Amino acid sequence: MLSGLFSGSAASPAEFSQLRQASVEFRGVVKQYGDQRVLNGINLTVNPGEVVAILGPSGSGKSTLIRLVNQLEALSSGDILIDNRSTRGLRGRGLRELRSRVGFVFQQFNLYSHLSARENITLALTQVHGWQKAAAQQRAQALLERVGLLDKARHYPAQLSGGQQQRVAIARALASSPAILLFDEPTSALDPEMIGEVLQVMKSLAHSGITMIVVTHEMPFAREIADRVVFIDGGEILEQASPARFFSHPQHPRARRFLRNVLDPLHQETRD
Repeated sequence: MLSGLFSGSAASPAEFSQLRQASVEFRGVVKQYGDQRVLNGINLTVNPGEVVAILGPSGSGKSTLIRLVNQLEALSSGDILIDNRSTRGLRGRGLRELRSRVGFVFQQFNLYSHLSARENITLALTQVHGWQKAAAQQRAQALLERVGLLDKARHYPAQLSGGQQQRVAIARALASSPAILLFDEPTSALDPEMIGEVLQVMKSLAHSGITMIVVTHEMPFAREIADRVVFIDGGEILEQASPARFFSHPQHPRARRFLRNVLDPLHQETRD
């Protein structure tokens, strides 16, 4: 197994085992694929315990931004600070500890089809974090109860609805007691009738002390639950505002057009 390898500015492995403040800071973040620049110098600070909704059209760089936080994607340049510590160049143990403090909920659930709901939660606890089986099962049971699925503990993903699978995925993300949760369009793969059950779970987590960064197209969540809305297009932040201000008086012309298209889709404007 690889030992921790770090650049000169990176934090030591032990520094991410606990977070004093669950803040996230993007400093001049650039992500490039060949000649295509997806993120163009993003500067953004998310405060501990804050719920930030990232809005924007498809292809704007929203999902890429949060995937950089726990290094599901690699930075091209810039830095991301967690708890005021650089994460650039983290490897091995340091990266594993960071990921244990930063939970990620994917669009497509990413559950193991051959494992039950409970086993999907206990797997990382026993195999990565060194928990005893009994303690891991107890933790999984408590989390399934928290997301309203205790009676589905022995069910396999194929036996669950899409909304239930995503709630299991949220429970799995909570297993290691992360201080930060990242959501990548968690309702985009769901039938409309199942969206509410997932949003209710997310609502219960908001303002519980966990820092949440949510990439979403769910305008009610952004309007009612988020502390701040960040609007991204073309790899740049075009506007930041409180939900009340953003939805009633968006300042940037692109944000105004986006909201008209999303909130009144029968009268969409085409892009120039």
